[in-house]
Amino acid sequence: MKIDLYTRCWNDADMLDFMFRHYDRLVQRYVVFDDGSTDASLDILRSNPKVDLRPMPTYSDPESRVASGLAVLDSCWHESRGLADWVIVTDIDEHLWHRDLDAYLCRQKNDGVTIIPALGFQMLSDHFPGRDCLLTETVTTGAPSPVMNKMNIFSPDDIEATHFTVGRHSASPQGNVVAPARDELLLLHYKFLDFERTYQRLKQSLTRQRAKDLALKWGVQYSWSTDELRQNWNEVVAHIVETSNPDLQLSEMHAGPHWWDVHRLAAAPSPVTRWRRWWPFGSARS
Repeated sequence: MKIDLYTRCWNDADMLDFMFRHYDRLVQRYVVFDDGSTDASLDILRSNPKVDLRPMPTYSDPESRVASGLAVLDSCWHESRGLADWVIVTDIDEHLWHRDLDAYLCRQKNDGVTIIPALGFQMLSDHFPGRDCLLTETVTTGAPSPVMNKMNIFSPDDIEATHFTVGRHSASPQGNVVAPARDELLLLHYKFLDFERTYQRLKQSLTRQRAKDLALKWGVQYSWSTDELRQNWNEVVAHIVETSNPDLQLSEMHAGPHWWDVHRLAAAPSPVTRWRRWWPFGSARS
């Protein structure tokens, strides 16, 4: 099975090795668009023989970093048609997880599934993990966050267009669109790793926002104060679960409805949720 991965990078040196450690066994090629990194990111990227390193294209919208980045991710994967069974379009701190991911992807491909939206979890650790660890084995606690559900993996030969919304938190794919009968794939979002590091990263990201991003509040979380970040941090702590638990009740934590329900391979029972909506994040994220 051949998988290409597409992502953007900006000063992500502390997260790149985690991404490679997680995906190297699956991915045949990484296409990474670097947006002017000044840390060790470029050296790390060049050291991996699977990486096709490219400069970020000239912003299609000079007034918006977010819209310009989205335009790249909405189309870059087209080059994998005829070359890959699946493409992963992702952020560097997003790890797709399933207890047996290789077998799961093969099974979905054989069943005729062409998109696999993943159920979002905001992962959290008070301390930044050791450099040589596998995050999905080391940081396994997080809070279910349906606003972080994303279609990070799909078949490039079957999908004509993705039509991602801002932050890729939703999509309107066109083509032969078939979703799994039930949701098993998780998207573990490793953003909340060490409170002070997280806060400094938000502040750095705010400096890159452009006029339209600020006006439309795209990436509004970048402007959080320490108190606002602490409030969000504590909300995650209050709803934290063990994502590696084999008895995790995904249908209760992510009851839906989901935009991909109309594309399901077969009708799945509609669960009754016992989880109140808590996630504070809006859809205007980058």
